[in-house]
Amino acid sequence: MTSFDTSPQLNVWRALLALAVVFVMLTTSGWTALRHHPTATALQTSLDSWEHGRLAGHGLPDPGASPGRLSRFFASLSDAQRAALARRYPLAVGNMNGAPVTLRYRANRLALAEAVRTERARMHDSRLTPAGQHEAGRRMHRFEAMGRPERQILAFDPEGSGRVAEVFGDLDRAQRISVIVPGVDTDLLTFQRTSRRWSAPVGMAEALYAAERAESPATRTAVIAWADYTSPDGLGIDSATGLRAENGAVRLNALLRALPGRSPAAPVALFCHSYGSVVCGVAAHAMPRRVADIAVAGSPGMRVERAAQLRTGARVWAMRDPDDWVRDVPYLELGGLGHGEDPVSRAFGARVLAAQQARGHGGYFEPGTDSLRNFAHIGVGAYSSVVCAREGDACRTGLSAATPVGRA
Repeated sequence: MTSFDTSPQLNVWRALLALAVVFVMLTTSGWTALRHHPTATALQTSLDSWEHGRLAGHGLPDPGASPGRLSRFFASLSDAQRAALARRYPLAVGNMNGAPVTLRYRANRLALAEAVRTERARMHDSRLTPAGQHEAGRRMHRFEAMGRPERQILAFDPEGSGRVAEVFGDLDRAQRISVIVPGVDTDLLTFQRTSRRWSAPVGMAEALYAAERAESPATRTAVIAWADYTSPDGLGIDSATGLRAENGAVRLNALLRALPGRSPAAPVALFCHSYGSVVCGVAAHAMPRRVADIAVAGSPGMRVERAAQLRTGARVWAMRDPDDWVRDVPYLELGGLGHGEDPVSRAFGARVLAAQQARGHGGYFEPGTDSLRNFAHIGVGAYSSVVCAREGDACRTGLSAATPVGRA
């Protein structure tokens, strides 16, 4: 890759290209970011009920309290009391940062069962069009699959296109935790795919979890497929701005602050794909210190010009497959449109990893690829094993498994 060219002619060309792309986005997709009409949701109704609920004659804590406060509250309860709260307020408990993860799994199974009943009724609702009834059937089958006893659903919101997060491994006992943050067109129906399996969050997490276990069998790892934010719908105006990323960053940091683990210092690695890297970039400055690594793949930018501007102590890694179409996006920010410098450019300053074997924009987590192996090395802290994108590059300089978080 050539060094970053700062000539005025190139900057003008990039600005004009960005404006042209934005014009096409606006004329084909409309101002989708402005068409949001908040309404009461099932999750909000459950939270409202919790706020007015009582247990053993006492009021319940604010569901928005700190994870530590909520963790202490649940720890003070008996098993029967915790189970009763999950039954009464399944969506509230299932999405409550600070509630025990196993209780969240149980609550979300109850919420999913209720969602199945709702969608089954909608399948036969004559007021819906045939397409609407078909969509209800698809959602019902997805909820049935997610509600199986072996699934560990950490967050679930059925409203609209929906939000969800799933855990692979034992999150409570994990020595290292990996979080996958996906990009555009991620919702309840695309959370898991049969075709193009490794391009969906569940497939990504399954592949990374298996690769981490193969890399370091003695390390207890857990991987979270985190689709608990509303991602942009396609390559429209939402994907060209940071609005969805700003909302997602708040939710991502709420998760990170509530993560359990072997100890408060159990390291966390983020693997941010496509627009998910925009979310990670916006969230970076407020992430807890236990976040040791932020690795981006197929990134349109992180809304900064230099990695140092992320204001994080985490190591910043980047990779891009040579055949990834995202290389052709205009890497700049202009009036809130665009996401800044290319994270794999020398000017950005990330540690650039090899991804020659990745399979296009959606293939970074395909088993057997150098991109997935590099992710696994980072996930378990095997930094000496990562493969850099450029010969003689210093992407491994100063790294060891014992490098304290907060230092490069």
